[in-house]
Amino acid sequence: MPRYQYREIEPTREAKEVFTRWIDSLDDEFSRHQNVALRAEIVRDHLHQLLLGRPHGGRLNFTLTTELPFNVLELSLDPANVTLEPEYYGDIDAERYALIKPLVWFWRMFDRSPVALNHWLGFRMRAMLGKHIFKSIGRNVKIYHGVEFTFGYNLTLEDDVIIHNHVLLDDRGELIVRAGTSISEHAAVFSHAHDPVEACIIEHRRTEVGPAARITYRSLVMPGVRVGADAMLAAQAVATHDLSPHSIAGGVPARNIKSKQEARRLDDVSPGEGPCEELPPNE
Repeated sequence: MPRYQYREIEPTREAKEVFTRWIDSLDDEFSRHQNVALRAEIVRDHLHQLLLGRPHGGRLNFTLTTELPFNVLELSLDPANVTLEPEYYGDIDAERYALIKPLVWFWRMFDRSPVALNHWLGFRMRAMLGKHIFKSIGRNVKIYHGVEFTFGYNLTLEDDVIIHNHVLLDDRGELIVRAGTSISEHAAVFSHAHDPVEACIIEHRRTEVGPAARITYRSLVMPGVRVGADAMLAAQAVATHDLSPHSIAGGVPARNIKSKQEARRLDDVSPGEGPCEELPPNE
């Protein structure tokens, strides 16, 4: 079988300079300002320009019923005026989440803007925000649009991790995605479990994926599971138990199908040099 590496593509020099300056300026502001109110103002001001095409300012007219929809939109660009799903969970560290909530809201709204479909910009914007939101994020992490996480502060993404569109990373417990791991579209990885009788009783379970594992399309990794190095979980499979290194597992619940070594012998495929999906260092 032929082997295809990911291509390296860049925007024009002018666009690259503008995109980079914007991300760097936001990174600097979020690094300098550890105050929740200041961070919320920064997010509000940038979302105004990004989504409404004008700076924040001026008084809203609350007397005209015809202007109420616009007032709702404008007020909702301020993180102080919104609530997010994780805030309702009893196991949240409210003080810790409050500091990153404006950045989480920025991530959510950025992903719902037209510019988020510009992958060059989106990869770098999410990596920058992840530096301030996540427990840890490594180099060359590539996150596509529509990715959801729970708290953020329990999530570790190591070097060269790739998270594809609309993946759910549940980090109510500790969730670690090791270096070089790829998680495909609409997959989900969980780190908490509910008691079958009392739904309010929750157990946090450390979940770990990789290194260099592949979680493929619409598959699920259940809480507390350890996906071994170089293991692969087949499409729409559900991993309820640990997966051995270099194994290929599929089904519901997932069971071992074969090892990578067996697959290479059967398909006469030789291991290639380096990963198939690469991203040059963020600039």
